[in-house]
Amino acid sequence: MQKLPPLLLAALVCCWISESQTNRVYIHPFHLFAVDNVSCETLQGSAVKPLETVAVETLDVEVLTPDSRDQSSLDAQKQNLTDKPAVLAFLLNPLGLRMYHALSRKQNNTLFSPVNTFGSLVAFYLGASKKTARSFQEFLGLSSGTDREDCVSLVDGHKILSTLQDINSLVDDGSRDEITTQVWAFVRSDAQLSRDFIQGTQDFSDKSFIRGMDFSKHEEAETLVNSFVEKVSDGKVTNVFNGLNPSNNFLFISSFIFKGNWMTAFQPDKVSTEEFHVDETTKVMTSTMTRTYKYHYLKDKVNRCTVVKLPLSKQSHMLLVLPHEGTTLGHIENKLLTNLMGGWHKNLQEGLLELSLPKFSLSSLIDIHDLLTTMNRSLGATLLGSQAEFSQLSNTSPFSIDKAMNNVMFEMSGEAAEPQARTTEAGVAVRLSINRPFFFSVIEEHYESILLLGKISNPTL
Repeated sequence: MQKLPPLLLAALVCCWISESQTNRVYIHPFHLFAVDNVSCETLQGSAVKPLETVAVETLDVEVLTPDSRDQSSLDAQKQNLTDKPAVLAFLLNPLGLRMYHALSRKQNNTLFSPVNTFGSLVAFYLGASKKTARSFQEFLGLSSGTDREDCVSLVDGHKILSTLQDINSLVDDGSRDEITTQVWAFVRSDAQLSRDFIQGTQDFSDKSFIRGMDFSKHEEAETLVNSFVEKVSDGKVTNVFNGLNPSNNFLFISSFIFKGNWMTAFQPDKVSTEEFHVDETTKVMTSTMTRTYKYHYLKDKVNRCTVVKLPLSKQSHMLLVLPHEGTTLGHIENKLLTNLMGGWHKNLQEGLLELSLPKFSLSSLIDIHDLLTTMNRSLGATLLGSQAEFSQLSNTSPFSIDKAMNNVMFEMSGEAAEPQARTTEAGVAVRLSINRPFFFSVIEEHYESILLLGKISNPTL
């Protein structure tokens, strides 16, 4: 399994906090999120606590109301944002880049949410046996680093999930930028689910839908669950599950939708149809927006690319990366794993650009198990496959997670976050046309949490 040694991870976190969050005392990620009165629990011992399960409402495609929520439990998870988001961002950002890199190798247009996938994995962690929970902690960077081989010190998954939702709430700015998160879980009708897991789905989502399902008629079940998800997502999430069978125990999907506005709008009278060079031999025509404005940007001569920062709101921005001619996007993506984005951000300089950018929206449906297997074959088996144990997820044993999906959507308006007077920028603008495959990321401003990672190889797809 690919992971950083605990002492190296601790050192890196310490260095990152000292550089990006000054006057802050280093706290090891494990201790920040550890359960109360933490101790090293024997892997072969009894459960950490008696499993409390609840019956699940049977799926009815006419009943579309979200699950009711225990507001007192949600309020109890609200926390001081000083340290937790900063440390969690350091963990999820590099892991998100690794997962994106594996996903991008198999796709043309790609979209991935580190925050959403991290949250899904932590939700599964809540239902895992101690042995599997230990594997999740190692992968997520949340191990104590001092445990013996035969025991594990556990973190509080609810603290992590609530922190992820707190990060989203920093960006969710009503009519300016809006993040919507939803979770669906479908469990076999004769099983009950862990109350701990159900609470976890609510910790990091705006709405959750937990339903029971008779999988014995698997073709009918497939139609029902897909129809239900499509209805309650207002048609945004469709055809999620396929290939169901009568032995299924559990299906899961989380959805992350980002709808945003540019802080400074592209000019309506500067929208035109332009060529986009998909590769050396393929061109497509696409609708392109243009604005002349003082942007922060950087021409990286070493890595042969140009980087532009586009403010989305006071709490988020987009980083656009265009490889120079003769340099492939894959070459740039390979270097993203070396903290290249952090270096870019530090060296951006303000300058007048005439920026042309294709209009695009993007959506992605990701099979988490397949993605983990692409990263490392044994990783998929250990966390979600044949070697994974979820004794804390249901009262039924053995219990498996048969489908684990993430749906991610990104959509930008051509309008500005606030009304703006038309202005003319003085000076000679450098022209930059985003007319070749490019990489982009959406980043939360304060803690630099990566919300989205994506690439556009063909904006017409």
